[in-house]
Amino acid sequence: MSTTAPGTTEVELAIGGMTCASCAARIEKKLNRMDGVTATVNYATEKAKVAYPPEVSVPDLIATVEATGYTAREPAPPAAEPPGAEERDELKPLRERLVTAVVLAVPVIAMAMVPALQFEYWQWLSLTLAAPVVTYAAWPFHRAAWTNARHGAATMDTLISVGTSAAFLWSLWALFLGTAGTPGMTHPFELTIARGDGAANIYLEAAAGVTAFILAGRYFEARSKRRAGAALRALMEVGAKDVTVLRDGGEARVPIGELKPGDRFLVRPGEKIATDGTVVEGSSAVDAATLTGESVPVEVGVGDAVTGATVNAGGRLVVEATRVGADTQLARMAKLVEDAQNGKAAAQRLADRISGVFVPVVIALALGTLGFWLGNGAGLTAAFTAAVAVLIIACPCALGLATPTALLVGTGRGAQLGILIKGPEVLESTRRVDTVVLDKTGTVTTGRMTLLAVHTTDGEDETEVLRLAGALEHASEHPVARAVATGALERTGAALPVPEDFANVPGLGVQGIVEGHAVLVGREKLLGEWAIDLPADLAAAKAAAERSGRTTIAVAWDGAARAVLEVADAVRDTSAEAVARLRALGLRPVLLTGDNEAVARAVAAEVGIDEVIAGVLPEDKAAVVKGLQAEGRSVAMVGDGVNDAAALARADLGLAMGTGTDAAIEAGDLTLVRGDLRAAADAIRLSRRTLGTIRSNLFWAFAYNVAALPLAAAGLLTPMIAGAAMAFSSVFVVGNSLRLRRFRALGA
Repeated sequence: MSTTAPGTTEVELAIGGMTCASCAARIEKKLNRMDGVTATVNYATEKAKVAYPPEVSVPDLIATVEATGYTAREPAPPAAEPPGAEERDELKPLRERLVTAVVLAVPVIAMAMVPALQFEYWQWLSLTLAAPVVTYAAWPFHRAAWTNARHGAATMDTLISVGTSAAFLWSLWALFLGTAGTPGMTHPFELTIARGDGAANIYLEAAAGVTAFILAGRYFEARSKRRAGAALRALMEVGAKDVTVLRDGGEARVPIGELKPGDRFLVRPGEKIATDGTVVEGSSAVDAATLTGESVPVEVGVGDAVTGATVNAGGRLVVEATRVGADTQLARMAKLVEDAQNGKAAAQRLADRISGVFVPVVIALALGTLGFWLGNGAGLTAAFTAAVAVLIIACPCALGLATPTALLVGTGRGAQLGILIKGPEVLESTRRVDTVVLDKTGTVTTGRMTLLAVHTTDGEDETEVLRLAGALEHASEHPVARAVATGALERTGAALPVPEDFANVPGLGVQGIVEGHAVLVGREKLLGEWAIDLPADLAAAKAAAERSGRTTIAVAWDGAARAVLEVADAVRDTSAEAVARLRALGLRPVLLTGDNEAVARAVAAEVGIDEVIAGVLPEDKAAVVKGLQAEGRSVAMVGDGVNDAAALARADLGLAMGTGTDAAIEAGDLTLVRGDLRAAADAIRLSRRTLGTIRSNLFWAFAYNVAALPLAAAGLLTPMIAGAAMAFSSVFVVGNSLRLRRFRALGA
């Protein structure tokens, strides 16, 4: 809970029992009717974010939700929830019902559709198999329909429950009170249209088949639904788990939770800094790329602030903790991710939007059919046959397949291409996006420092420069030093000599003896301390490189400057092509980075991006995305670091590089496994194609139902025609979805 404004408190509630987007809308409407309450309910994350005045209490809010027919509670902190707990609770019972429905429904459908399988008492075996499907397996639909009915609402669950129940109850009547239970009764394979009294007809295959198909759709949707808790757990995993605290003149290793403000703790080279604090002893380079996106490590010394979860890349540090727990920058970023996800509008499933009109119309049509035939003297049996037929043909079997089959084929094809789509709500976002925000470090660039150029004075050999400089840098742990050493190994193609003497000069570079030469490698200031000046040509090269945002390293030996090395986060080979592909999809690219303006402009010019937003902190990234959305733009965000997680969650469409952090991958809607930015364009193309397939599936699934409704209302629909129409519409939907397997990546 947190105070958001004077007199107003904000709370987050975990909502249970929602089965569709219309459930979320109903809860939201009820909460917003309370005096002074402002609420948003997210179906995807199953949470409600509520701001309420002092005269309203949290129990009041929970009571309102429960009165609407759902459950509500204050969620436990992410750390208190064991990994996978939510998934186990949600999917296990649904999976059990689905398996039961499929195993029992297949023989029921087969016997009803194939006369050769209709032995003397086949109808009674069908009843035995169908009963558990319509009762146990379909129970979630019946429960939701009853909840909806008590609150005067109707959703797709209502139609499924009424249709399957009507089919099952009519079949019971026909078997026990009609003539359908007679030994040797068959459903002939006839597609004739004729009015009958229905006493010999059973609809068990319709009831069992519809239940199995719709359960399959619900299961695959639930499995793929994004969960905010997973993103938050991944984000918190970034931080250190324990810390070496200096107490009573000694060192003690304690869990991070025991750290208090004012405690002093030790950070060795390569370790994560446990929490936000101030350096009180030592100096080092700190790699803050995971939090700030800054590709160049930051030099810190006594009195400088450091941030938890960043990495000590150089010397030994003693840090005094200033903020711990929920006050740290990492914890605030976790809150940003959570707020962004809960603030995102719930994705309205197409089927539920249509059902708002379709369900009441069908129920009214069934009642009207019953009344019409009773009023025309057709008899109670014929009237009920026609009314039940309306409900059964309207019960959308193919609709249950429309989304999951397209999603399964689309996501399966995406996985083959290195694109992971998280769920159906993602697809609609891809259609709307018009702006793509690209994080620089690790997305447009490789995310690691690379030796890009070597400038030597006249008469100096580049290979010799790299051998001597690389030998010294190879002995250092600094990321820039590693880049020089790796570049030297690659360019010379030979092993580097071992220094006879080596010393690290904090904040300036390294110095030592290599093959008898006194070598200096580092900042120009290091050379100045030895009274060595850069000649004009090297000074000019250094100035030009720094204007382009690159880091420069001076190399000198035996009292003379010999070279200047350029190091930077290298642009990926495929980034320019990827930007062009994104433009071709009608997207406007924006480069967003925590790096400085010069670096950002240089990278943007290289890949063909005009709009640049540089020097932003993690919380600013989410704010930038929100600002673009406020301008009326629909924003896609591509990123890879912890620093991008909140922005990925805030964006209308988040694309996470698979080579990045777990926090970014969990917060994103699409994951690009290959770490190739070109896959972003392929991901949007595939998602749009999959959405188009779902839309066409939904259209035809409803079209078959609507076309057959007049026949059902006229009392001319036999079970065979109903079964054939259902099977044909399902086959069409599956076949249409399978076309997605032919999707190809550009250039493939």
